[in-house]
Amino acid sequence: MKEQVQEVLNIIRPSLQADGGDVELVDVKDGIVSVKLKGACSGCPMSTMTLKKGIERFLKEKIPTVKEVVGV
Repeated sequence: MKEQVQEVLNIIRPSLQADGGDVELVDVKDGIVSVKLKGACSGCPMSTMTLKKGIERFLKEKIPTVKEVVGV
């Protein structure tokens, strides 16, 4: 599953990088995906929305076994 998540994150990554940010996969355990927002995303006031409404929604759409995405 970790490889699947990484593949999907690679689809999202260019959008984040266009705004000066990035995402790093930390771990996948029991359907919980842990990621670290980097660059401009790490201090952005919209980072929670990016994480939940963007990354989590997209991952759940592509990989139904994903339960939640959390930032670390």
